[in-house]
Amino acid sequence: MSLILDSSATLAWVFPGEKTTAIQDVFNLIAEDGAVVPELWRIEVANVLNVSIRRRRIVLKNRTDILTELGILPISIDGETKTHTWNETLALADAYKLTIYDATYLELALRLGLPLATLDERLRDAAEREGVLLMGK
Repeated sequence: MSLILDSSATLAWVFPGEKTTAIQDVFNLIAEDGAVVPELWRIEVANVLNVSIRRRRIVLKNRTDILTELGILPISIDGETKTHTWNETLALADAYKLTIYDATYLELALRLGLPLATLDERLRDAAEREGVLLMGK
């Protein structure tokens, strides 16, 4: 596995006008070496896509196409995330004033010793302070 992928980096890749060269580089690396995500990643991505349909940012076919493209990529879901939520993840959320969702990505990057692809500034700052290599920006 090459990196930890969060929902902000994922959504920048799928929405027109938000994809940068750095994000494309992340997804090229994922296509070659794979990525790891916490279980909540699918929920976060699905929620944003669902809201995007309601707000007429995309249509149902776009969502279907996006999910198909994401489903083809070698993205593994970490099955241990939930066992760390009430301890390490909460501690990271408290230390850096992160949401539990964002702290989940940081905990996973720290536990697996992998770089983190995110566009979230607060999460990037916390990851940097923890010595995690950052990608995506």
